[in-house]
Amino acid sequence: MRFPRALPVIAVVGLLAACSAAPERELQSKEVAASPDQPEEETAKPTPERKPFTIAFGGDVHFEGILRPRLNNPRTALGPIASVLRKADLAMVNLETAITTGGTPAPGKQYTFRAPSSALTALKAAGVDVASMANNHGMDYMETGLADSLAAVKRSKFPVVGIGANAAQAYKPFRKTVNGNRVAIIGATQVLDAEFIQSWTATADQGGLASAKNEPALLRAVRQARKNSDTVIVHLHWGTEMQKCPNPAQLSLAPKLVEAGADVVVGGHAHILLGSGYLDDAYVNYGMGNFVFYNSNPATTGRTGVLTLTINGRKILKDSWTPATIQGGIPIPMTGSARTSAVADWKALRSCTGLAARP
Repeated sequence: MRFPRALPVIAVVGLLAACSAAPERELQSKEVAASPDQPEEETAKPTPERKPFTIAFGGDVHFEGILRPRLNNPRTALGPIASVLRKADLAMVNLETAITTGGTPAPGKQYTFRAPSSALTALKAAGVDVASMANNHGMDYMETGLADSLAAVKRSKFPVVGIGANAAQAYKPFRKTVNGNRVAIIGATQVLDAEFIQSWTATADQGGLASAKNEPALLRAVRQARKNSDTVIVHLHWGTEMQKCPNPAQLSLAPKLVEAGADVVVGGHAHILLGSGYLDDAYVNYGMGNFVFYNSNPATTGRTGVLTLTINGRKILKDSWTPATIQGGIPIPMTGSARTSAVADWKALRSCTGLAARP
């Protein structure tokens, strides 16, 4: 560096010091700019605007008996009820069957259900987005049937909850962001035949079902989902067959799930419809009844429908019931005065639940 001859010595020394310090000051300024303690320098990720979404629930589904031939054309297997399911942003049913063509029936079990993998194709074609297999028929064909079911689910890429190669998989929620809402859905069963509880329940090193009988495990899964979800839904297999009011086990578990962070608790098993309503700010359904099912007494087990909830985050904005009757194994939506009467009957089921019509 060259200086004018007239520049004083002190000035030269000061200028040299300034020049030598410049790189250090430049480095320090870059470090400050990159510091996480300087929020004005960070680029915040935009938060997507959250808007209400709808989720439709149907009841218990299998493809045995008169229903099996419907899988010859899986795209129309569920019939006209599919138009109701497709209208919702999400749709869910309880898949009450093993997905296998082999395996050995559970010993001593009166009713065992199985279906080929085209059952998953049929659900997907009808607008169903996720199904629970946590129920008292999910392992009807024991360990071989479980392995076949899990393989079929993986091949089809159709989301299934409540079943897995271990407990972590079985309790793992289905997750999807819908209209900005981070939705988590967990499946579990409160109904298991006593002789199969040990062999069918998923553990750390055993495949099987997510059991609601193991309340600490289920509540832990709900609390974990609550941490990073806007809406937490628990789908349960619960209730007593042909009993129109919730049983003590249901009445005990529902408030525990709500306290743990569930916004919606819905399920079935009883073959008939049970009441729905609000438990504080959460929504609880005690029984969705049969849906795609060969058992269809018009006065009882043949009464069915689709429950559609409108949700924004943790707030349940609306519940809607689309009544149907099971004919030839599939739900046929009702119309006219019969529909109006069926909706009133469905609302009346709330009377023995302790649930409210509004939050």
